Amino acid sequence: MQFKSQAVAKPYFIAAIGLFVGQILFGLILGLQYVIGDFLFPAIPFNVARMVHTNLLIVWLLFGFMGGAYYMIPEESETELFSPKLALILFWTFLVAGALTIVGYLAVPYATLAELTGNNILETMGREFLEQPLPTKLGIVVVALGFLFNLTMTVLKGKKTAISLVLLIGLWGLAVFFLFSFYNPVNVVLDKFFWWWTVHLWVEGVWELILGSFLAFVLIKTTGVDREVIEKWLYVIVTLTLITGIIGTGHHYFWIGTPEYWQWWGSIFSALEPIPFFAMTVFAFNMVNRRRREHPNKAAVLWALGTGVMAFLGAGVWGFLHTLAPVNYYTHGTQITAAHGHMAFYGAYAMVNLMMISYAMPILRGRAANGNKSQVLEMWSFWLMTTAIVFITLFLTAAGILQVWLQRVSDAPLPFMVAQEKIALFYWMREWAGVIFLIGLIVYIASFFVGGDERETAK
Repeated sequence: MQFKSQAVAKPYFIAAIGLFVGQILFGLILGLQYVIGDFLFPAIPFNVARMVHTNLLIVWLLFGFMGGAYYMIPEESETELFSPKLALILFWTFLVAGALTIVGYLAVPYATLAELTGNNILETMGREFLEQPLPTKLGIVVVALGFLFNLTMTVLKGKKTAISLVLLIGLWGLAVFFLFSFYNPVNVVLDKFFWWWTVHLWVEGVWELILGSFLAFVLIKTTGVDREVIEKWLYVIVTLTLITGIIGTGHHYFWIGTPEYWQWWGSIFSALEPIPFFAMTVFAFNMVNRRRREHPNKAAVLWALGTGVMAFLGAGVWGFLHTLAPVNYYTHGTQITAAHGHMAFYGAYAMVNLMMISYAMPILRGRAANGNKSQVLEMWSFWLMTTAIVFITLFLTAAGILQVWLQRVSDAPLPFMVAQEKIALFYWMREWAGVIFLIGLIVYIASFFVGGDERETAK
């Protein structure tokens, strides 16, 4: 560890993994509720389980991004973090606010939670992925501003690199586009139009800049390839991301009452969105093939390569499968969307966080890499989780294709719930794949507790 203040990343990483476990547990509860409708009802209704599952996804990814940034920026800037104390204060603020929000979801009906938290003052609740009560949203803004202030001041007083600047642009974009979660117009078309300015422009816009900067940082450290080469790749990826991702927002506007030209704009530019993910895959493999040294942390390199491949498959290929307006007309809102979402989030963002944790945590604990036994276990976790998510995606894709046929294409379309009963077999298969995923995550955590043959001490 080059700088003492990098240590503030450690609690962020630990919290991220803990919340990740919670997300997967609620995912398994949801999976059972698909096939056993009254499972845990009325204690945890389906809508609450889904809300907790998706909110934990967002929060643990944000904790991972923040931890990764706190680890990376001092090293890139070649200076200590502006205020380690502020970073720790914001950590506890965010963790407590997130925990109280989840308790609120589980303890009281959502409508009651809205009344108790001032939703009548500024109506922001009741929107998918942005269900957080007003105090939580305000807390997120405060934490984000404090976090960005800390990082920006660190960069300003130290060295400026392309990687740190791309990361800052991504993080500032994350904060700016979150502000649209406070805008909740009465008109449903306007509501959905601007809702995507947070949801889409996060995951298919500024988050990709964070992904690219993390990937570039770890590849520089583990391959020894010249920084100039990696930065050129990063510029290309960032350009492709912003060109395709911003206008590609239009693929969400096909059927919500917006003008017809969005069917063309959305189809064309979202069809181009796989390109930056393909570039990222080529980038990762190219840098590893050109490596000038063998880094002792083989597991982190595996996560880096896996991120490129799985992000391209999940966000790129599975996104393209249903992004063209004539296809989306039939597939919109089906399990094909869920298949794309699961693999895309895992490949693009879960894996890049796991990569950063895999690379940074051994160094934060005083060694360049975990021992051989630990890394073998971690690689097992990689293959268990990755294989499981592939099967989850395939099962949901099969369910989605059958759902489209039964509900929307056949000569005698079936009601929604009748169609759901007929595809229940795929839900059971998805559930078992989810259990394998949880086992893989437990193995990942366990790998950090395996001691033994550390070959090299971090300098």
